Amino acid sequence: MTPAAPTISGPKSLADPGAVAARHALVEVSPHLASLRRLAERIRAEQDRPVPEADPLDGGVSARLLLLLETPGPATGRTAFVSRDNPTGTAANLFRFLSQAGIPRADTLIWNAVPWVIHAPGARNRAPRTGEIRAARAYLPPLLALMPGLAAVVLSGRVSQTLAPDLAAARPGLPVVAIPHPSPTYVCTSPLVSRRIAAGLTEAARHLGLSG
Repeated sequence: MTPAAPTISGPKSLADPGAVAARHALVEVSPHLASLRRLAERIRAEQDRPVPEADPLDGGVSARLLLLLETPGPATGRTAFVSRDNPTGTAANLFRFLSQAGIPRADTLIWNAVPWVIHAPGARNRAPRTGEIRAARAYLPPLLALMPGLAAVVLSGRVSQTLAPDLAAARPGLPVVAIPHPSPTYVCTSPLVSRRIAAGLTEAARHLGLSG
């Protein structure tokens, strides 16, 4: 069962160091994250790179919706979380779009197609290289195996969408929805981007039985 949420949560709420500390304390007592943390530790050992934690306020292995972004951004160095509450425009957009779609936090797990940090400390984020995407594919089947109640996957951005064949092979028949990446730079290019994200998440909500 997902633990009760602490008081501090919401868009960019992890800008507060106290909220970050409280969230990390919650990780330690969250059984729905235990197997995910073991997978993350395996990835850290094999890739020798940092892997942020899943947010304990989300569904963990009990989630029915897996939302795959591309790779952890620089903000994860401050929070060590993959979270819609991270102090970035991308996370704030994701928080807003998921809320508008009516998808509860307990139904979601936010992860990354390349789950480790690929940029050097202090450097700006960059797109994953072909070899990094290829190496990351090995960790998708173990992730899916941890999520018996998974009902749909949302692939956000070009990099995550390259994993569609791997998803089909690992979990045949699982609904997969492709949406644009919610980064502010991309969202601001055209109103159509926001509409495509909203439409995709509405479709995902239907797969979860959350809307008509």
